[in-house]
Amino acid sequence: MKAKVYITLKQGVHDVQGEAVLGTLKHMGFKGVDDVRVGKYIELRLDDLSRSQAETRVKAMCEKLLANTVIESYSFEVIDQ
Repeated sequence: MKAKVYITLKQGVHDVQGEAVLGTLKHMGFKGVDDVRVGKYIELRLDDLSRSQAETRVKAMCEKLLANTVIESYSFEVIDQ
């Protein structure tokens, strides 16, 4: 199985990196972009587990290490690989 994890800053959390990307896009002449939020994408290859076991394990990984749940939100999908 494979898990795809998406981590983003929660709404209201100042995104300095997103602001830097937005400023550079504007400086390069890209118009029509009003806001940029930068996040993380993580792929995990998992040993033989049932789907529910994989989902439970990935959620625990996100809660304990992969995401700072004070300022970040996460979502994930588990797919057969």
